[in-house]
Amino acid sequence: MTSKFDRTEVGLLIALPILILMAFVLPKWVVNYVQVSLGTGLVALGVMIQMRAGLVSFGQGLYFCVGGYAAGMGAKFFGISDLFLLLAFGIIAAFVMSGAVGFLLRRYREIFYAMLSLAISMILFGVLSSTEELGSTDGFNLPSATYLGWAPEGDTNRLTLYTLTCVIVIACAIVLNRFLKSPVGYVNEAIRENELRVEYLGTSAHVAVHITYVMAAVVSSIGGVLWALALGHVDPEMTNWTTSGQFVFVSILSGTGNIAAPLIGTFLLEILRVYAVEISPNTWQMILGTVMLLTIIFLPKGLWALLGSKKQKPVSDPSSTTQHAGE
Repeated sequence: MTSKFDRTEVGLLIALPILILMAFVLPKWVVNYVQVSLGTGLVALGVMIQMRAGLVSFGQGLYFCVGGYAAGMGAKFFGISDLFLLLAFGIIAAFVMSGAVGFLLRRYREIFYAMLSLAISMILFGVLSSTEELGSTDGFNLPSATYLGWAPEGDTNRLTLYTLTCVIVIACAIVLNRFLKSPVGYVNEAIRENELRVEYLGTSAHVAVHITYVMAAVVSSIGGVLWALALGHVDPEMTNWTTSGQFVFVSILSGTGNIAAPLIGTFLLEILRVYAVEISPNTWQMILGTVMLLTIIFLPKGLWALLGSKKQKPVSDPSSTTQHAGE
């Protein structure tokens, strides 16, 4: 259980009003990048909590896309525009799909886990790209969001969606922070160090991985809904391997030392991409690759290591955490 005054949670709560105030003092294009990066940042958080268990998902775009398309289909086929109902659609779709797929993926580790997650993501990419009712490769647009019957317009709508995005993302980050400090969270760290010992101590590593996979899927779907509403559009590229690779890139760039790291790292990646394209339109990917290479060489624990964060709790003896996790 987390402390009543957990530093990370206090920091996130302090950041919330600052993020909201940014909408009133910064240029609209900067605020737009912040809003978009908050949505994709949730997907990076989904990758990050799996990395805590030693698992790298190269297909996390799957649930980013599931969330966005579930919201889009709710709007397109049922005429629903309420933010909270669309979030519910995305969460339910991701929960059901990840619950089923998790029975397969929880049995695999290392490169097999990474490649299977990528393969499943690309299956959805192929299906969506060939489905004319959903716009094929072009996707389709979403209407402006409404809020429990209230339908603001113009800047009011933009500010309302931005504010709710900030609140939802911070709330998700706090929940994931508590998850990482729960018995299952510590079991994940023990799995990363010595899965066989975890099993000998009577805790099911498969169950812990399955729970983590579903948690990552749900939070990624929320990010997909918020991202889709911010841009007003969804398309199959949301689940393409290049999109999933960006989430892994962010997790490596920012590090896994703190739940806030992927959120910050996602915004830095967006800004880096903007200036990389401006400086070198034809070879901007080379700039991103160079940054990633330098980060791996000089900051193997990610940019968060620059802040001098405390070391994670040792997991060499997982007995103290596994005894409460159960089957």
